[in-house]
Amino acid sequence: MKSVISDAKQVEVAVNLVKLGARMQVLDVETTLSREKLLKLYKEVKGVSPPKGMLPFSTDWFMTWMPNIHGSLFLDIHAYLTANAGLRGIEATMKSYELYLEHLQTHGLERVLSFTRAWSLLRFVHAKLLDTVTCTQCAGRYVMHAMDLHSDYVCGLCHVPSRAGKTLKAKAETEAQSRQATTRLPVPSVCADALPLLTALASPAPKGRRRMTASAGIGISNAVFA
Repeated sequence: MKSVISDAKQVEVAVNLVKLGARMQVLDVETTLSREKLLKLYKEVKGVSPPKGMLPFSTDWFMTWMPNIHGSLFLDIHAYLTANAGLRGIEATMKSYELYLEHLQTHGLERVLSFTRAWSLLRFVHAKLLDTVTCTQCAGRYVMHAMDLHSDYVCGLCHVPSRAGKTLKAKAETEAQSRQATTRLPVPSVCADALPLLTALASPAPKGRRRMTASAGIGISNAVFA
């Protein structure tokens, strides 16, 4: 028979998981609540139905440049908390992810690792599919396949790949900034001073007044640009 206190703790864990962005499969594994109750909690917290689909199942995603760096950062935070703060299980996972998000906010970085990805990463490590390896140059520990050869390993920060960070989103942002800079080019002060002269040369001369000649215009323009 379930106690009221135990049930309340499970509800609190489920609510915190939903707020961090956990999928329904994570809630099913980490709580003892029924699926009907989890669905109600998810809709109440998020205001929408939970997304459908499979969880990430490939370890290769963590081998790419940016996910590898963020995944290694999360694992380092998790290892520190479990070793020094006495946290275990899903509590350690949630607290580690919260510190990961705080780190990104402090340094103005974009989030790459979702909570479900972080949770899956820990399961891959516990299943000995992934492991952390020490970089021979910076001594940091980074995610690698457990069965790969790790001698003389150099991380992606010490040896940055040629196309690191060149994503479609980064390319679109660069093009947008370039277009914005082109449309906002400042008018030089010399050109601004010459505008009345150019207007006088282009406009028809009024009756009874001699039109400004080209030679006179060139003399004035030379004076302006001198």
